[in-house]
Amino acid sequence: MIFVTGGAGFIGSNFILDWLALGDEPVLNLDKLTYAGNLNNLARLKDDPRHLFVQGDIGNRALVARLLEQHRPRALLHFAAESHVDRSIDAPDDFIATNINGTFALLEAARAYWQDLASAPKSAFRFLHVSTDEVYGTLGPGDPAFTERTAYAPNSPYAASKAAADHLVRACHHTYGLPTLTSNCSNNYGPYQFPEKLIPLMIANALAGKTLPVYGDGQQVRDWLYVGDHCAALRRILDAGRPGEVYNVGGHNEVKNIDVIHTLCDLLDTAAPRAASYRSQIVHVADRPGHDRRYAVDAGKLQRELGWAPAASFASGIANTARWYLEHRAWAADIASGAYRNGHPHARAAP
Repeated sequence: MIFVTGGAGFIGSNFILDWLALGDEPVLNLDKLTYAGNLNNLARLKDDPRHLFVQGDIGNRALVARLLEQHRPRALLHFAAESHVDRSIDAPDDFIATNINGTFALLEAARAYWQDLASAPKSAFRFLHVSTDEVYGTLGPGDPAFTERTAYAPNSPYAASKAAADHLVRACHHTYGLPTLTSNCSNNYGPYQFPEKLIPLMIANALAGKTLPVYGDGQQVRDWLYVGDHCAALRRILDAGRPGEVYNVGGHNEVKNIDVIHTLCDLLDTAAPRAASYRSQIVHVADRPGHDRRYAVDAGKLQRELGWAPAASFASGIANTARWYLEHRAWAADIASGAYRNGHPHARAAP
């Protein structure tokens, strides 16, 4: 069995769905079900005995310790995080509580569990911490891409909280020997992404006839990573990554935000045409405070050492993503219309 935190969120739910589609090893899924946690993402696993869901907080060390002792997982994959930059600017407290304090509590529980394992399972155990390229700060137009040796320079409360979590994971390995792995990924996109992030937000607003707000001049560059490729990278890191190492995961797709939005509008013009192009809904708004100008990720280490490379181009990934949202309008409508109240979903936790 593997233990996944944050498995009802965007990347976590995609990972679990892929994991169980490719094999039969069970998954223990711990998720607090904050506003972005949605059990509907995992609806196809509702009666699947390989998926055990527990609603709870990673900061509850006693709960995590009990789950570890009861289910004896061979690995822990840590996806749970507050992740939206705008929210971190407006209300950073939750980011400190979850991303820093929660990660520390999880590490302490995992360390105590690992230290008591017998020799063989102790040697095989892994703690995989899923992080972000935002810890590295921003790049100029001609700067080389982020590598695993790039100095940390976080520019938002979100990025700073993830940087702190990364350092705690590193310290736990070097001080106590816990066999940790860290991945720092670029901008993910794909099915089940909560519609506050750029791509699902633009699709939802476009279809609803709302404006498509673009921060500043829209020239900010991101490296776009299709979530299915990210999940494949994480499986490979879990399988063959060296304890204590960091692996950058990128899509090799640097695209400006305005070009992402133009591409989505053009796809929607074909798939769901209206009298006027969806581009007519684009409006430029005041830029986000401290908005990083460019991210680019060098995933060469992951390719050289572990043989992973992204399979999706931006053209194929964005087309798949737009098609998925068009075919799953009810999923987005549930979020917008009251399936979530006061920031929390109505979905019931499994016993």
